[in-house]
Amino acid sequence: MRKIIDITTEYYRIPLTEKLGDAKHGIHTHFELPIVKLTLEDGSEGIGYTYTGGTGGRSICAMIEYDLKPFLLGKDASCVEKLWEEMNWKIHYVGRGGIASFAVSAIDIALWDLRAKKAGEPLWKLAGGAQNSTKCYAGAIDLNFPLEKLLCNVQGYLDKGFNAVKIKLGQETLQEDLTRVAAVRELIGPDITFMVDANMKWSIETAIKAAKLLREYNILWLEEPTIPDDYAGYKRISTEGGMAIAAGENLHTIYEFQNMMARGNIDFPQPDASNIGGITGWLKVAHLAFAHNLPVCTHGMQELHVSLMSAMPHASYMEVHSFPIDQYTTRPLVMENGRAIAPDKPGTGVEFNWELLKNYKKAF
Repeated sequence: MRKIIDITTEYYRIPLTEKLGDAKHGIHTHFELPIVKLTLEDGSEGIGYTYTGGTGGRSICAMIEYDLKPFLLGKDASCVEKLWEEMNWKIHYVGRGGIASFAVSAIDIALWDLRAKKAGEPLWKLAGGAQNSTKCYAGAIDLNFPLEKLLCNVQGYLDKGFNAVKIKLGQETLQEDLTRVAAVRELIGPDITFMVDANMKWSIETAIKAAKLLREYNILWLEEPTIPDDYAGYKRISTEGGMAIAAGENLHTIYEFQNMMARGNIDFPQPDASNIGGITGWLKVAHLAFAHNLPVCTHGMQELHVSLMSAMPHASYMEVHSFPIDQYTTRPLVMENGRAIAPDKPGTGVEFNWELLKNYKKAF
């Protein structure tokens, strides 16, 4: 038995190097990083974490500390899926998605770190082993950037070797968005893959109109055109707009993904292991996508998702996010020929650089 004897939760609030804006969340100045350390009776340790766009991090830490920690102490860390199910039911009445899913995610990632270390295998092999790399794109939070800065930012991604990029939409007028899309397409040329993200800004009718107008720019997908709860609306946008649709970062249970895939007609599901219940939850959604004959994509936390996406035979594009969590690890994202390379070390491959983080640790 690999009994859990200690759980330590730490909270970090990390400033961004510049202000980043999108259509619904406004301006981001920080991101939050709750980190969990699980210790077993044999002395082994697993590290898990989640992140936010600047709010809610302390609540996540409190749920781990006061609700999940007492429940997990003494449990067998080998039974990862059993613990995932039990954690979800333990806090489901007050959670069911939201903060509860973030809290479960952090612990589940730590449990998988322990599992992979025990197996002596890197996560990409343990989770599926399809290959050790994945397609990726640079996903900027850039709605607040003037056009000149937007183009400079996109050029920077091309200079770094990305062959796929995404920009934010949701300006005051649709014409402003189209002007920016046209300028970016002209900059990147016809061969670079191009995605756009409206961050839930539009009504159904506006989204349909936007999709029709965006088609001439050879856009791979339109992401989150409206609120995540309107499954019928997503189906209308996809069908009437005639454009591939992506969504998932605001779906925090596997049942929401099931409804979106079956009723919403999305083309690119984007689970995020930080808020879908960790690696266990992410894999459940990835397998659900496979059953629906859909590719799987990701949102955020590229330092972990690189291993999960590499593991999947039906992986599409991994997002390389503007919240640079990987810059605070011992292995920032590695890219070769436009692809992200998964770490080969046993465990999740995410090891934090505590020296870089220490000045951002806060009480919760």
